[in-house]
Amino acid sequence: MNHPLYQQASFVSGAHTLSQLPPDEGMEVAFAGRSNSGKSSAINRITGQKALARTSKTPGRTQQINYFALDAQRALVDLPGYGYAKVSGKVKRHWQHTLEAYLLQRQALRGLVLMMDIRHPFTDFDRQMIHWCQHSGMPLHILLTKADKLSRGAAGNALQQVRRVLAQEYGVAREQPWATVQLFSALKGTGVEEAWGQLDRWFAMGPEKERAPD
Repeated sequence: MNHPLYQQASFVSGAHTLSQLPPDEGMEVAFAGRSNSGKSSAINRITGQKALARTSKTPGRTQQINYFALDAQRALVDLPGYGYAKVSGKVKRHWQHTLEAYLLQRQALRGLVLMMDIRHPFTDFDRQMIHWCQHSGMPLHILLTKADKLSRGAAGNALQQVRRVLAQEYGVAREQPWATVQLFSALKGTGVEEAWGQLDRWFAMGPEKERAPD
């Protein structure tokens, strides 16, 4: 089961600074997640490619912004997850500054997909990313990864709890949500079609679509 657009994803470049990214034009969706959240596995499942994004038993291996083109106008962007990585404080500060600048300044960015381990949601990194999206008016879609690690009932309860936190702490309204959330399992394929649907909606905005107001 593959999506004809996302299976076309191909690696273009890796960047350590925003200036090294491709031109800020067209449309792109970024993927973020604390190290060990299953981000690389999720990207590989969504694109139907086993090795597009690097997966490793050592968390924190993504140490650059990886840019994957879908076609001439659309792209997926893999952001580094530094929350668990064994890197220096200097490197962590660099990526914190770079991620914030990317979210606030990148005009081609249509939305952010945030991976949260369903067993350990709302880490400090998760909350920081949600806050940045809230501050910048950036649409957010959360994948509760590794849903296969819980029973169906427990996963459903976790989903509802995350929705309650988003509503109570971040003001996400059910009628017009700027942040949405779903269950996801890269191993089982749970939620892949739902994730495709969200990406499709963001890419359908068009290249001139303005961001939601802060």
